[in-house]
Amino acid sequence: MKKLLTIMLSLAMLFSMVACSGGNGGGGNTPSGGDTLDGTYDLTIWVSESDGVKELTQKQVDAFMAANPGIKINATIEGVTEADSATLMITDVESGADIFCFAQDQLARLVQAGALQVLGEQTTATVKQMNDSVSVGASTVNGQLYCFPLTSDNGYYMYYDTSVVKPEHLDSLEDIIADCEAANKLFSMELETSAWYNASFFFATGCVSEWQTDNAGNFTSVNDTFDSAAGVVALKGMQKLLKSPVYNSSSDISDFGKNSAVVVSGPWASADARNILGENYGATDLPSFTVDGKSYHMGSFSGNKLMGVKPQTDAKKAAVAQQLALYLTGEECQLQRFELKGWGPSNLKAQENEAVKNDVALNALAAQNEYAIPQGQIHGSWWNIATSYATSAKTATTDAELEEALHAYKAAIDGLFSLDGFIFVGAWCGWDNANKDFTMTQDNETYSITLDVPESDYMGGRIVTAGAWDTDKGCQQVTEGADLIQPYDAATNSDNNIIFLAPGNYTVTYNSTTGDITIAAN
Repeated sequence: MKKLLTIMLSLAMLFSMVACSGGNGGGGNTPSGGDTLDGTYDLTIWVSESDGVKELTQKQVDAFMAANPGIKINATIEGVTEADSATLMITDVESGADIFCFAQDQLARLVQAGALQVLGEQTTATVKQMNDSVSVGASTVNGQLYCFPLTSDNGYYMYYDTSVVKPEHLDSLEDIIADCEAANKLFSMELETSAWYNASFFFATGCVSEWQTDNAGNFTSVNDTFDSAAGVVALKGMQKLLKSPVYNSSSDISDFGKNSAVVVSGPWASADARNILGENYGATDLPSFTVDGKSYHMGSFSGNKLMGVKPQTDAKKAAVAQQLALYLTGEECQLQRFELKGWGPSNLKAQENEAVKNDVALNALAAQNEYAIPQGQIHGSWWNIATSYATSAKTATTDAELEEALHAYKAAIDGLFSLDGFIFVGAWCGWDNANKDFTMTQDNETYSITLDVPESDYMGGRIVTAGAWDTDKGCQQVTEGADLIQPYDAATNSDNNIIFLAPGNYTVTYNSTTGDITIAAN
């Protein structure tokens, strides 16, 4: 599923080529070692699907080629969300983009999948010199830089309609809710649908969820205190919004055009927020909430968006890809994205630009970052597990019910480190190789699971060793039930996935002695 690409040529050659590049890529097509990067290269680049970003990226690629006239790049630029790009890369590294953007919490799983080419010493030094220390840290695993900082704005705060929310109420969640209720307007914040946002209540009360990885990017342990008295206080604060008639579980800035007076989102939405709200545009840090007479300022995640380069079998192509990525994340390109979309630069010189320093949204982010938790590496399963307590809190009426929701959450977290045997993973659950619900039941050498395959654009799955991906079992091993799945075709299914022809309930059985897989429709 996640092929690791073998670098056929010397890494020393690659690093010497990449090291020649400067902060904006100009004049970098003649490496110090005498080799030339001149030539034509086909590169697939995944960038944000946000309006205008693909077109701007093409202009930036053209500018790179103008500065390096010996290099011709045939760029295929596609819009892919930062979350989806990581999942797609992990699913099939070989078929993934040569250059791709992603959120920093995906770094560990991308490293584990072999989807990122490490940076050489001189390129690392350049990146560290160009960018703020937080973004450099977000690009690093166990002391090694794996990618290029793209932004320092992957956080959130509150956009609001100044004609609805009174300025003296901006620091009180309860008062803001009351303003919305009085105006019959909605308060949009993802609580039941996003752990990224709902964690703000837990950080407010001092809770932490800190994950540790080994050198290969595998998660080894977690220090999580959500299941605690402080966690109960967090859920009580969350209930103030969850139980209000103005609550809307969304972070879509277009909600301002759909009767919302408040939307909790980030800098990527600033241009659209200004366009919709006009003279009523406002942005500030998140408010405080009060439980049992004590006030708690809502926290948040702070983080970065990053740009990675996939390992290549052609060292020259790898060098050009890294040189281009260095250019695309340089001062000039970061400022161009700020001007187009309001994205906050990680580049130190770009951060000193007057327009950046005076931006209302980025100032709101800076204010919120005083209460933010730097986003480290987080297990992919956490994002789904950590929405369950919000759903429970919406209907809970007692502290005992809130405690029960947090106990269930903690049990699911602990379960991530107790998997063994084999599991079945599916594209419809984000290729999550640690979802305990997909653990196969063992009977001597036979492992089986009954699962629902939902209607999906891609109904594919694999059997893998729990907690690892290096012993995948798939379509070619199906001996019974082959009529229920798409026949294996190396041209279209190089990763040997089991692709179901129709949604339904299936029992999948794997014999670890013979290697045979059988599939039955129920």
